[in-house]
Amino acid sequence: MSIWGKIIGGVGGFAMGGPLGALMGAVAGHAYDKMKGGGTGTIAGDNSAQQVAFTTAIIVLSAKMAKADGKVTRAEVDAFKELFNIPADEMKNVGRLFDEAKKDASGFEPYAEQIAMLFAGEPMVLEELMGAMFHIARADGVLHPEESKFLRKAALIFGFTETEFERLKTIHMGGLGRGEKTSDPYQVLGLKPGASNDVVKKTYRKLIRENHPDTLIAKGMPQEFIDVANEKMAAINAAYDQVEKERKIK
Repeated sequence: MSIWGKIIGGVGGFAMGGPLGALMGAVAGHAYDKMKGGGTGTIAGDNSAQQVAFTTAIIVLSAKMAKADGKVTRAEVDAFKELFNIPADEMKNVGRLFDEAKKDASGFEPYAEQIAMLFAGEPMVLEELMGAMFHIARADGVLHPEESKFLRKAALIFGFTETEFERLKTIHMGGLGRGEKTSDPYQVLGLKPGASNDVVKKTYRKLIRENHPDTLIAKGMPQEFIDVANEKMAAINAAYDQVEKERKIK
């Protein structure tokens, strides 16, 4: 069964309680909150549960973020469908969850807080979730101030600092993943311009290891979201290439 089928098909009910589980229950027509204590704690030992949680969070938060500027555009919906490779036979169920979540942009914080707990200790997975939302936000060609505010608040709930949020914004809005240069490749790499060549190389290698799709999938990112990871990897590679050429690093 694909990750999409698991969300509405019943497996997800044993992965989550809390606000995400309640929303799934509202869409599916029966309660999903079956885990002791509401199921809002970490699920680090259950990869299937992590993948369902990641996917549900993508749907819910992307829908609410898209609504943040007052309307959900066709470009945003199409970007969501295209990026996440939703099978035709699951489109209706995923659409029902998306529609339920996008009724308004308010009240997204409990969902973000639950995800922060579910993926406690897995910042790279949370970065990929942020990357997915940035992808949806830029689909209509502009990052609306309300969308930016939504993304910043979600990032802070996930435990990222303001500096780390700006780094993610540069990666996903600066065009590096699409072959464009940025004025600050060091920000993408999380470095100061004065960092030595050795530090630059070590940091780059570390980022490549941490952000490799296989590593992220092992931590709970479903295979269906591989394009999200590849986009970020492209941005990291482009930033390093830019620094490498400027410094003539060998």
